[in-house]
Amino acid sequence: MTILSDVTSLADVAALLATLPTADDQATAGARERQMTLTKPPGSLGRLEDLAEFMAGWQRSDRPVIETAQAVVFAGNHGVCAKGVNPFPQEVTMQMVANFQHGGAAINQLCRAAGADLSVVALDLETPTQDISEAPAMSEAETLDALRRGAAAVTPGAQVLILGEMGIGNSTIAAALAFAAFGGVAEDWVGPGTGSDAEGRSLKARVIDQAITRHKDSTGFDMLAALGGREQAAICGAVIEARARSIPVLLDGYICTAAVAPLFNDNPAWLDHCLVGHASAEPGHAKLLSAMNKDAILTMRMALGEGSGAALALNILRAALECHNGMATFAEAGVSDG
Repeated sequence: MTILSDVTSLADVAALLATLPTADDQATAGARERQMTLTKPPGSLGRLEDLAEFMAGWQRSDRPVIETAQAVVFAGNHGVCAKGVNPFPQEVTMQMVANFQHGGAAINQLCRAAGADLSVVALDLETPTQDISEAPAMSEAETLDALRRGAAAVTPGAQVLILGEMGIGNSTIAAALAFAAFGGVAEDWVGPGTGSDAEGRSLKARVIDQAITRHKDSTGFDMLAALGGREQAAICGAVIEARARSIPVLLDGYICTAAVAPLFNDNPAWLDHCLVGHASAEPGHAKLLSAMNKDAILTMRMALGEGSGAALALNILRAALECHNGMATFAEAGVSDG
């Protein structure tokens, strides 16, 4: 059973969010106190200290650990591809899912290096969503189904959840969700994706303008249904389930961050348990991170998707906890603290 198993409407999902746990301030404070006793000047490990405190709050322990790290890649196809917004055919989504399953993609190597258990969830790839410029992408029932499937993919005992995606056309979907949530103009949010040239980016912007005009009154989960895709909804479902279980989340780059924009649009606090693994080279991601007041852990000029940047960032998170738990205190080391 997941927290979304019994919900029957998107309104029920929105109401459910208000019941979910928050970080444990006492555990966070305990971790901060420990940081002050370790053999280093206060604050000298910079963000590593912040990450240790973040993990403490969500694990409800001043000595957080990562014994089980889970990575999930959700895959979906999009009806908007009928408008020619992507240079690759949708068959590539299914082909890449097979590559993930056979261990041949970048995410497989990065998860192995970081010690994360990887699974791939293909979401009705033979049935793309509707074209967002012509109709809502998904019905309420389809959106709920994808949310539930995302929640069901979460391993209850994991100490951290890495989320990624695969779906030809989903850079257009990401731009539409970001535009709907934060405004501006379509061109602010459009990037090359899997290799669109200037003409291709212009086409994306025009299609997104049409979609936003059609769905201009959509907010929150209605926005997700109108403009999202199955993998975006599944990512939201996984984020919700992780929150219910106090599991911290590492989001990947632009597409993954934009997927949760409807949650942020409903209430920014729903993403308090989420970190962003890396700042994507997709130009809209920096603007999106600024709008969400999120700082990426890494900047590596990556724009692959698949959860690759989040998997790489897991190494930093592990390092933060190794320092937090393994360093000696001044008293233990017999070092004067001044």
